[in-house]
Amino acid sequence: MMRSKGMPSWRQLALLALLVLAVHLLALKAAPGSFGMKLDPGVATAAFETRMIEPERPPVPVAPLPAPVAVVKPKPPPRPRPPPVERPAVVAEAPAPPPDVQVSEPESSQTALATPTAPPVAMPAASPTVAASTATPPAGPATTLVTAIKLPSSVVLQYKMTGGSKGMNYYASAELGWKANVGEYDTYMKVSAMFLGSRTMTSVGSVTEAGLAPTRFADRFRSEQAAHFDAGKRKITFSANTPDAPWVEGAQDRVSVFMQLAGMLAARPGDFPQGSEVTIYTVGPRDADTWTFVVETEEKLQLPAGEFATVKLTRKPRREYDQKVEIWYAPSLGYLPVRNRITQQNGDFIDQNLSEIIRPL
Repeated sequence: MMRSKGMPSWRQLALLALLVLAVHLLALKAAPGSFGMKLDPGVATAAFETRMIEPERPPVPVAPLPAPVAVVKPKPPPRPRPPPVERPAVVAEAPAPPPDVQVSEPESSQTALATPTAPPVAMPAASPTVAASTATPPAGPATTLVTAIKLPSSVVLQYKMTGGSKGMNYYASAELGWKANVGEYDTYMKVSAMFLGSRTMTSVGSVTEAGLAPTRFADRFRSEQAAHFDAGKRKITFSANTPDAPWVEGAQDRVSVFMQLAGMLAARPGDFPQGSEVTIYTVGPRDADTWTFVVETEEKLQLPAGEFATVKLTRKPRREYDQKVEIWYAPSLGYLPVRNRITQQNGDFIDQNLSEIIRPL
């Protein structure tokens, strides 16, 4: 290759370049910190951090909370004490004999001759008014004095019975047995109904100049309840744990009362004209009450056992739950009861009509 005249050779150019490079290196080593900021060796590798500084604000004044106030309820003024009541002195007086004895509960359809034993639906509900007996009973109710009595001979009377309860009628049979010995008697009433069983009421006691004097009355239907007459202690007690009742002379039970009336009518029928009253203190299985019968007009009855002239006695209700009791006695049979009808306050009833007379041989 040919080189132009006046131009340097490549060797000269290479030498010039080396010379310029050496001058630069010497300049950098001689003055490294003369240009820019001098760096701290320990800070050269540290991370760069930033933060915001908020200007200071003046504190906001806070009002202090009020102290809790205790609420005190005013005490009510004391109640004035009532002035002492002066009680009058009580003077003990002997109580006068009341006209009757309040029962601890109303009568039920357990009434002697006309009460159905099988259908318990015939029994009335308990009375809302109950009079409690005291430990020392009063002197006893008034009772019609018996001046003479003529009791029938031993006999068994059978009855056909119809009844109505809550609008439904039913049929049953009944039997009255009467047996009198010297100084003693034994009587019963048994009522039987199909599918319902039977109920039996019995009365035993002695025969006195004043008539029958019961010593025990029992009413049995599934279980038995009894009343015991204690003339010595002058009280009547009940197995049902009801309060005792006072005993009075001439007291009867719900079976013997019908035979007592029969004996009184048979002895002196002229003493009992129409409109007259007969009062008998009558005892049930749980309580006692005074029964007053009114003599009604004479009636002729056509019964299954035949036609009979009768004298009717009616026990009319005195209280709301009392039963109306009607009894027809036949003078031709020694004033035996040939028909009995019991009517409850709600309209339920039972009616027994004589169907057969059986006398012992």
